[in-house]
Amino acid sequence: MQDAFSSPEHHRRHQPPYDPLYPPPHPAPYPSPHRTPPSHLTYPWQPQPQPPEPERKRQPRHHALGRHSDIRVLRGAYRWQRRVATLTALGYFTLFLILSAFAPGLMASEVSGGLPTGLLLGLLQVPVTCLAIGLYEYTARRRVDPIADRIRRQTQLDAKREATR
Repeated sequence: MQDAFSSPEHHRRHQPPYDPLYPPPHPAPYPSPHRTPPSHLTYPWQPQPQPPEPERKRQPRHHALGRHSDIRVLRGAYRWQRRVATLTALGYFTLFLILSAFAPGLMASEVSGGLPTGLLLGLLQVPVTCLAIGLYEYTARRRVDPIADRIRRQTQLDAKREATR
């Protein structure tokens, strides 16, 4: 008994349509000049042939700047710089708030000439903020700027080397 999918009629109905540009999967009994694919693109939507890949350039001896350890060092120095300046300004202000909340007797006591200690500590907030700004600039010149300059010089050297290749 023959099932519906093995009949010759089923195979005739489900064969792919005949394409004159490409030969059938089984070889023809004799060669036909009409079945060779053209050497040019027949349809504009056909994919263009891919150009050969260019030769890869030689990799530099040192690592790229993104993986360079100086970036991590610079990040750490900048983090330390921010912490010193922030803790100086906010630390003094926090001390002032804690004394105001938990030592009202000390804050109300007079220092000299009728000036209360709380007012004196409040007025000292401006010089302490200026001190924090000064510390920020000092640590920038001392720790951060030399590392940034070294990275900048290395980047310029890398760019010159790449330009000569």
